[in-house]
Amino acid sequence: MPEPVYVLGGTQTDFAVNWTKEDEEPLTSMLREAVAGALIDARVEPEEIQTAHVGNFGAEQFTGQSHLGALVPMLYPAWHGLPTSRHEAACASGSIALLAATAEIEAGRYDIALVAGVELMRNIRGDQAARHLGSAAMVPEETASDDLPWPSLFNRIAEETDQRHGLDQRYLDRIAEINRTNARRNPKAQTRDWTLEPEQFTADDIVNPIVTGRTRKSDCGRITDGAAAVVLAGRRFADEWARGQRGAPRSRVLGWGHHTAPLPLRSKFLASKPDDYLFPHVRDAIFDAYRRANLQGPRDLDVIETHDCFTITEYMALEHFGLTGPGDAWQAIENGLIDFEGPLPVNPSGGLIGAGHPVGATGVRMLLDAHRQVTGTAGGYQVEAARKAGTLNIGGSASTAVSFMIGAAD
Repeated sequence: MPEPVYVLGGTQTDFAVNWTKEDEEPLTSMLREAVAGALIDARVEPEEIQTAHVGNFGAEQFTGQSHLGALVPMLYPAWHGLPTSRHEAACASGSIALLAATAEIEAGRYDIALVAGVELMRNIRGDQAARHLGSAAMVPEETASDDLPWPSLFNRIAEETDQRHGLDQRYLDRIAEINRTNARRNPKAQTRDWTLEPEQFTADDIVNPIVTGRTRKSDCGRITDGAAAVVLAGRRFADEWARGQRGAPRSRVLGWGHHTAPLPLRSKFLASKPDDYLFPHVRDAIFDAYRRANLQGPRDLDVIETHDCFTITEYMALEHFGLTGPGDAWQAIENGLIDFEGPLPVNPSGGLIGAGHPVGATGVRMLLDAHRQVTGTAGGYQVEAARKAGTLNIGGSASTAVSFMIGAAD
C-alpha cells in the first residue's frame, strides 16, 4: 500500500502586492517569504525537510531566470545539497509539483517534503505579459494573430458551451460576483479591497466592457504576483509530529487525479464531440480523485476550490465535478448551491478571479486552502463544519487537469 500523505501546514504571500515595486529580488523574496511562513505554520525546522519541489510557469520569460529548483537551497544553509526540482504545466504547474512530492512520499523515498509555487508577472506591461502567457497555448497556431490569446481561447470555450447546451451570460456574471464577494473575506486576496458594485456584473459596456467576443472584464482573472508553500509528510513523520503536539491540526491527501489532453483547443473539441462533457479528461481527473479517496462524488464534499481563470472555466467545472449533469451548470448557480453559505460552497477563498492567479502558485494555493478549510483554520472565509474538500487545477485551455481530495486527519 502507498504511504499516506499528510499536509502539516503552509502559507501564501499577499496576492495584492506588486513585488517588483517592493523588492529588488522579487522572485527569490516571494519564494523565501512563502517557504519561511510554511515552515512556521507547520512547526517544522528547515533541517527536517528532506526534499523540495517548485511549481513555476514562466520565470524564463518574465524574469530571464530558469533553474528555480536551485533557488531553494539558497534559503537556508541547512539546505545546501537538498534534492530539489522545478515543474511546469502552465497554470497547473503547482499541482504537478504537488503530485511529484506526494509520489515521493507514497513511495517511501522521503518522510517530509516542501512544495512551493511562485510566479512574478507584474514586472512587465500587460500586453507583454499576455504574449508570454500565450506560450502555454499552441504556438503559433492559436496565438500568432491575437494580442489576447487567453481571453480569446476561453471565449471559444464559452461559445462551444453555448452551441452544445446553451449559455446564459447571467450565470457567468453571478460566478464573478460570488468569487469577488468571497475574496473580501480573504485577507490575502488580490481584490479584497476593490470596489464592488452591482453594475460590474452586468452587460454595462462602461463599467464591465467586452474584452473579446462575449467575454467581459468581470469574466477574466487577474495578473498576479505571488507564492504559496505547503509542508507534506508521510505517516511516520506526521504521527511523531502529532504526538509532539507541535500545534496545528493536519489534513490528509485522500485522493488525486491527473489527465492531459492535446495542446490545441480544437483538438479537445473534436475529441469530445461524441461525449456528453466538453472536456471528458477533466472529468476523469476529478472522478479518479473521488475513486482514490473512496468518495462517491460531490455529495461527499463540503467545499470546492476550482480553477476560474475565466468564469466559463468554473461554469464548466461545476458539471465536470458532478454537481449537475452536462449542460445544467446553471442550476447549481441559480439554486444557490455554490454560494458561500450554500450546501457546497465553491471558491470561498475568492478563487482566481477574486484571490488572484500567480500561475505557478495557484495549484499549491488551492491545496493550502483545502487544507485550511478541513482543519478549521481558514479564518474569515471558513466554511462551517468542512471536513472534505476537492480541488481542480487546469493548465492551458484545459489541457492539463489535476484534482486533489483533501480530508481532515484529526
